[in-house]
Amino acid sequence: GGRSRGVKSGCVNSGRRWHRRIPSRGALAIPRGPCPLPVRSIRHPLNSVPGSDYTDRMESLNLPLDYAAIERILPHRYPFLLVDRITEFEVDKRIVGVKNVSLNERYLAHRPGERPVLPPTILTEAVNQVGAILILAKPENREKLIYLVGIERVRYRRPAHPGDVLHIEVKVKRLRSRMGQLHGVATANGKVVLDGRMTFALGPKV
Repeated sequence: GGRSRGVKSGCVNSGRRWHRRIPSRGALAIPRGPCPLPVRSIRHPLNSVPGSDYTDRMESLNLPLDYAAIERILPHRYPFLLVDRITEFEVDKRIVGVKNVSLNERYLAHRPGERPVLPPTILTEAVNQVGAILILAKPENREKLIYLVGIERVRYRRPAHPGDVLHIEVKVKRLRSRMGQLHGVATANGKVVLDGRMTFALGPKV
């Protein structure tokens, strides 16, 4: 609670832009469980066009997206894939993902006499990965790379502990053909854990 604090690490700073470009073979990068929700197709105007290539490729994305479906969008694999499922998806608008924080995660920070916590950099990366799914799930972006070119106004407001379920919502602030800006918020138990903005660029695979 109380005042918010900037994320203090080598790659995330409150109110500052991180200029280092990180190619991640298709997703933003630094370095599972059943879902009872009903399956829903992602809505898009072209879904009504018979035989559309866009339609054919979007039909494979049914909500919720589980761990296996996410692996088909992002190149990350365990233990670096930090998103367990996607529960909401609005093309070019917003996305909601879930991360379960478990005790056996190797990157938990342990301090004597305190509960283990998920480091701010890992929290930030989880938000980035949810945003990357929003962008890379579009058929026209499936063969592209996404680069993180800026992080701004990231606030680490309270710790996330093992047993917490993080709900990560990312919304599009600006979107162009090859660049965009997203705003992400991670919450646990209805309280904000981390929020911030990230700027990305798209480029062809090499």
